[in-house]
Amino acid sequence: MDSDPALAAAPKQDPAPEPQQAPEPAAQKPKSGAPKPPEPAAQRPRPNPAPGPQQTPGPAEQKPTADPGVQKPTPKPKSGEPKPQQTPGPAAPRPVPTPGSGAVGSAPAASTPVPTPGSDPDGPAPGVTGPFMDPHPPSRRPGRPVALLAGLLLVVPALVTACRLLDTDGITPVPQLLSFLPWLTVPAGLGLLLAAVARRRGLALTAVVVLAATAWSSLPYTTWTTIGHGLPVARVRVLAANVEFGQATDALIATIRRERPALVYVSECDRACGRALTTAFAAELPHYASVEADGSAGSVLLSAHPLRDWRMIPATMGMPGATAEIAGRSVRVQLAHPMPPLPGQVDVWKRELGRIEDFAALRTGPTLIAGDFNASQDHAAFRAILKEGRLRDAAWAVRRSRAATWPVEGPVPPYVQIDHVLVSDEFSVEDVRFLDLDGTDHRAVLADLDLRGDR
Repeated sequence: MDSDPALAAAPKQDPAPEPQQAPEPAAQKPKSGAPKPPEPAAQRPRPNPAPGPQQTPGPAEQKPTADPGVQKPTPKPKSGEPKPQQTPGPAAPRPVPTPGSGAVGSAPAASTPVPTPGSDPDGPAPGVTGPFMDPHPPSRRPGRPVALLAGLLLVVPALVTACRLLDTDGITPVPQLLSFLPWLTVPAGLGLLLAAVARRRGLALTAVVVLAATAWSSLPYTTWTTIGHGLPVARVRVLAANVEFGQATDALIATIRRERPALVYVSECDRACGRALTTAFAAELPHYASVEADGSAGSVLLSAHPLRDWRMIPATMGMPGATAEIAGRSVRVQLAHPMPPLPGQVDVWKRELGRIEDFAALRTGPTLIAGDFNASQDHAAFRAILKEGRLRDAAWAVRRSRAATWPVEGPVPPYVQIDHVLVSDEFSVEDVRFLDLDGTDHRAVLADLDLRGDR
């Protein structure tokens, strides 16, 4: 059979094997430098891509490290061999062409980095299974237990200071806690420190307010600052002592002999105590007014000056009083010893302090009220006595109004002043001292006063 000369002259070409369709939509690109398959005659030639980086040939090419998110490329079959079928797997990310990198479909100039978990804020990298975990989760706000402790430390100072500013003694336990008012700056300051450590701005601001209010409320209190007018007409030394059921009678006798006061106010002086004092000072302090009773109900007021108009303020414990004639002036002298503000007895305590307030409010001349008031300047009922009677605390006049007088005995050191000497403006205060007596839980108050004339 004769052959066609035209066909004989043309070189033989192996027919290009028909490519199989891969199950995946994206096919792998051949490596750079691999032989390109012959293009069909009818296919339009593509523009040349931008030249990629040259690879240096070597004896052996290093195998790339397998990455779970990148599909390993399948080698291209040689001419005339069937193309192996690819196993379905996850599609590799299609490279994004950059300006100047050539047409779509050309080999990338550089390999695209594979995202790692945590580098993509929108989710995990391809090929990573399971929930997306942020490698840097936001830390919890620190100091919650510390902030709670700070808040608890501020509760009592805030409550007590509020009652002090509102001028009320409230109900139990406020009257008892008011005795600790200056010391409540300690928990308030500690609460401020813990609030700062916990980084709670609102709590820290609250602590600053509570601490400032507590400190301000602890300042010495007085109703006025008028100093006695007129020339001094007599020096009067006053001693006020609580002998605790008469147990400190002997110590008090020794103190009277040493200090030689002109007026002595003795609380909790039972019958035996009263007899011992009136007998021991029959010459030095011949005048007295007393309430004879057992235990804490007994009291006695001794005077070197004549006494008249004997009286007694009704109370659970004895509160005798009289009028003393001192340097031609009538001076009202009154012993104070109301009930303590124990739980269940706060109403009695307020009522008896109110009776002392009524006596002070009469303002019928020079007045001296002294004794165990069972109240401090931080109690509204005590401040009412100063206000209504226009009286001053002698300790305040010499800047010792925070000197503690109770309790002397026991494991707790003295923390509150409840023993006072109150004077009207006819008296000027020269000195105040606090004396320890064996056998009692109170310190005695010794005040040196000058009684001034009308002009």
